Amino acid sequence: MSVTPQAARPNLSRAGAPGQDVLGPGTPRISVVAPAHNEEANIDRLVQEVHDALAPRGISFEFIVVDDGSTDSTRAKVHALMNDRPWLRCVAMTRTPPGKGNGQSAAFHAGFRATRGEYVAVLDADLQNDPAEIPAMLDLLLAQRADMVQGDRSHARKDNAIRKVGSWVGRVFRKLLLGDTIRDTGCSLRLMKREIAVQLPLEFRGMHRFIPVTARHLGYTVVEMPVKHRARIAGVPKYGLGIMQRAIPGLIDCFAVRYMRNRRRAVSSVEVPRDGAGA
Repeated sequence: MSVTPQAARPNLSRAGAPGQDVLGPGTPRISVVAPAHNEEANIDRLVQEVHDALAPRGISFEFIVVDDGSTDSTRAKVHALMNDRPWLRCVAMTRTPPGKGNGQSAAFHAGFRATRGEYVAVLDADLQNDPAEIPAMLDLLLAQRADMVQGDRSHARKDNAIRKVGSWVGRVFRKLLLGDTIRDTGCSLRLMKREIAVQLPLEFRGMHRFIPVTARHLGYTVVEMPVKHRARIAGVPKYGLGIMQRAIPGLIDCFAVRYMRNRRRAVSSVEVPRDGAGA
């Protein structure tokens, strides 16, 4: 999908210096994706923080907010901000349950397929992830010649004992069943090549927790980077509430991912030319 020619795009207001086109011509370097369900109180600051993290570095970008069945003014707020921000886009999930969303995995699936960037950065819309860390992730990915950088909040989280035990059990089962050594697979803050993002089977509920290990199963290099974990300042958690609501389904999902991994087959192919060369 092509980006609107620079001459046809309006100048930025508030989002950047007058006359400065942050997105730039051609393909943006980074597409930032954030799923949002009833996050009206966080949208303004979220959009500004994404801009402030990338624009001063001269990184061409777009920001896609995925409205996952919000019943508040989340979508309206994003739409209003789009007026003078050509780099801001909104993808709205359809066929969502009344009053609910289709879930984080489905929202990522929709958002990733809307991206146009060389790389895809992911973060939650609740402001607990800091967009200012995305440039450092890009630097690390390039320095390590990696394909994905996964955020690790484990050093910064202040979880209670029950949550810590639940996280430890989850890591043990993922390692035993999947060989997954990622410390904080639940951290949404990550950066990856777009080719990875569009291969992930995120149409299945709960698969967002297995993004790093699935990337490794596909043959990509994944490295980890310590990141901040900020307290939520507005709204309430929407995804993954409760230890028991996550532990049992998470264990079942581990077996499902192991089953799918063993049945995955290569789907790469080349077309045979008409002159018969290479046939």
